[in-house]
Amino acid sequence: MLDRILSRRRQRLEDAQARRPLDEVRSAARDAPPPRDFTGALAGAPGDVRIIAEIKRRSPSRGVLRVDLDVPALARAYAAGGADALSVLTEEDHFDGRLQYLGVAKEATALPVLRKDFLTDPYEIYEARASGADAVLLIVAALAPEELTDLAGLSAELGLAVLVEAHNEAEIELAVSSRAPLVGINNRDLRTLEVSLETSLRLAPLVPAGRTAVAESGIHGPGDIRRLARVAIHAFLVGEHLMLAPDVAAALRSLKGGA
Repeated sequence: MLDRILSRRRQRLEDAQARRPLDEVRSAARDAPPPRDFTGALAGAPGDVRIIAEIKRRSPSRGVLRVDLDVPALARAYAAGGADALSVLTEEDHFDGRLQYLGVAKEATALPVLRKDFLTDPYEIYEARASGADAVLLIVAALAPEELTDLAGLSAELGLAVLVEAHNEAEIELAVSSRAPLVGINNRDLRTLEVSLETSLRLAPLVPAGRTAVAESGIHGPGDIRRLARVAIHAFLVGEHLMLAPDVAAALRSLKGGA
């Protein structure tokens, strides 16, 4: 699955570069307004629950999650429910994302916004910044170690926060070595799509003090958050559970209050 997604992303990247040269995108990124503080939004006192609420219309594992996706309305509902930040899927072929959703979501709220995608090239980092992203996701499984270092460095240079995602011990080591303050632990194996919270429980102790561990995928209620909080995880990226909820604001309040 990961290989198929990356192959299609490379084709999309070529198309984007043909439409809009790198120099133009780089200039737009440099001229963009200052980013919002994504890393700071996930900071807090021990025991606080910080939620990155995700906007995505579809997932490869569950199909269409929300037919009537209204990005600004959803972003406002997330803010009303107490979200600390937003994650916006921009991958088109497997998640029905759009790059323009970043700016639309950001205009609708005061929350910082993460570009959630399978980024592998500096062009996409400049593109994210130019499109209004405050943070980017870098997936260890999708990058060579030197690519991870280079993309994390460029992101920091542009003022973007970096969430480096891992899902096994070797990837956690690379994520930590990137010096990114946010280390994501994906409970979904991107190669098989299987999900297990045991991944976060096993890997969270490997995240050094001073970094923020972010649990991703497989979180379906306050009980899951309480379970993960026992291993010092207090930031959570939640997508499908919220996207499938009839009242996303109420679902968010339940996650934060019940935990």
